[in-house]
Amino acid sequence: MNALIRFSQFVGNTFAVWALVFAVLAFVFPSGFSWIAPYISILLGIIMFGMGLTLKLGDFKEVVKAPKAVLFTVAAQYIVMPLISVLLVWVFQLPAEIAIGVILVGCTPGGTSSNVMTFLAKGNVAVSIAATSISTLLAPVVTPMLTLLLASALLPVSFMDMFISIVQIVLIPVVAGVVVNYLLGGERVEKVVGVLPLVSVVGIIAVIAAVVSTNVQNIIETGLLIFAVVILHNLLGYGVGFVIGRLLHFKVQDQKAISIEVGMQNSGLAATLAAAHFSPIAAVPGAIFSVWHNISGSLVANWMSKMENDDDDNSELEETGKTEEIIN
Repeated sequence: MNALIRFSQFVGNTFAVWALVFAVLAFVFPSGFSWIAPYISILLGIIMFGMGLTLKLGDFKEVVKAPKAVLFTVAAQYIVMPLISVLLVWVFQLPAEIAIGVILVGCTPGGTSSNVMTFLAKGNVAVSIAATSISTLLAPVVTPMLTLLLASALLPVSFMDMFISIVQIVLIPVVAGVVVNYLLGGERVEKVVGVLPLVSVVGIIAVIAAVVSTNVQNIIETGLLIFAVVILHNLLGYGVGFVIGRLLHFKVQDQKAISIEVGMQNSGLAATLAAAHFSPIAAVPGAIFSVWHNISGSLVANWMSKMENDDDDNSELEETGKTEEIIN
């Protein structure tokens, strides 16, 4: 079991490499991966259940301890990235199907790997975990609402259909994971949590490969444009999140958490929703974002780790009791 956990940690730490490798393989050999497409929703549900397993009710205490930082991060997540997505759609005059994929990326909750990147950046991990959890729980309502508001002029958007999908794919699995964690607790859950990075990486890579393999021609025709938009979307999210946190005089470690939470999206969810409710090409921005934001997140975290935190940063991280779990 220890060997499997170590292997899981290795795969989790090198996620960006594996995502890139399998994206290329899916592009070159699409027939070998296109069969995964019908199972995308199930894969994402398994990943969300794993996220729920890592959560404890105590993780939400940061909302009470530092409500301003957590609630601002969640608000920024659902305001900054959707607005940037609309700006990019307008600047690049994107076709409707690609545009709605970009907007979906902007309207999704924080990505699960943001917690790891915040830890590597020596940011406030407690704020990151609480913000990711809350934005994920809000997603069934907020994501379809924002998509309807921002994208209905491009293509028909059904709030109720998206709401039901997100409840099934995200809310139910996450809540089920939290309940299982609470009921079992102890060493049994900790052993399972140790292999979750492997499960998550395999699941997200399968989603990326499925989307890429079913969109080879679309990527050939519009790939450079989508890459440019995805990279700008992600980098502007980091930058705007960090600047706003600084302007509002949050602690440096909170600024790091806000920046990473805003910049990193649950793009696997965006790709899944796009494929289910719109068209295959609408899922491409989410798939590319999934690969790119883990590469950029690692680079940003490394840069931020060299920034000096406020004097009390270590005590805040220690209070979370999550350091070892985040590494795993």
